[in-house]
Amino acid sequence: MPDDLPDDMLDTAPAPVRIDAHQHFWLLANRTGQWPPPELAAIHRDFLPDQLEPLLQQHGISGSVLVQSLPSMSDTLFMLGLTERSAFIRAVVGWADLKAANAEPQIQLLASHPKMRGLRPMLQGLADDWICDPQLAPAIAAMQRHRLSLDALVVPRQLPFLLEFAERYPDLPIVIDHAAKPLIASAAIEPWRTSMSRLAALPQVYCKLSGLVTEAAAGWQVAQLQPYASHVLEVFGAERVLWGSDWPVVNLAADYGRWLAATDVLLAGLDALQRQQVMGLNAQRFYRL
Repeated sequence: MPDDLPDDMLDTAPAPVRIDAHQHFWLLANRTGQWPPPELAAIHRDFLPDQLEPLLQQHGISGSVLVQSLPSMSDTLFMLGLTERSAFIRAVVGWADLKAANAEPQIQLLASHPKMRGLRPMLQGLADDWICDPQLAPAIAAMQRHRLSLDALVVPRQLPFLLEFAERYPDLPIVIDHAAKPLIASAAIEPWRTSMSRLAALPQVYCKLSGLVTEAAAGWQVAQLQPYASHVLEVFGAERVLWGSDWPVVNLAADYGRWLAATDVLLAGLDALQRQQVMGLNAQRFYRL
């Protein structure tokens, strides 16, 4: 807060907006045979808005971006339905079959919902060069017409292909989920670091500071995360990094509060405005909240 604000304005100045830019909901009854498997006991149950809302309130977070976790239109419609009764869900990133013959009308239908903001093909489970297929062109054009962004769920080996795609579509806003899942558990940083630098050189590409704890080894410490978070902040800048909890998947490695506390350490080198950008302002801008 500027030092020269009049005293009578100090108590009325709005608090910084904090947005969780990446979280999920699901019903196991809708996911038969799908992830998560029973052995992931911490997340093998239903997760719905009434479970997340108290955590958001506890930590001063005013809204969230709900992201798909199944490659199905029914899952996306389920998420959009949740927005009708949970005002804190500010935006939805859904799924559509981007190579289907009817991709364009599918995208148009989804985009007609007031909280639909993006699409996420689950690239980590697809062929590494899937994103480079020219067959995607009509769907990408439809996304651009309807002002939808792309969430890129990728792993490090797929980053060169994402770079080729991003260079082909310079007007499509792209955000890399979970910092592309660097191999933190093995402390490997290359070629991830170089690939992320190349993507960060493209101004339409953003990155989510999320999912890091689930890529670290059991018993992780913040120091293990620091080289990866620092590189993301260095090459994308605080103005193109979005914080997300990845709740409830984060429960596999930490609770909501511990990841937030770790984030405070990871962002300690930023000034107040830069922290506000990462913790909410960038999500507002990228997802048009």
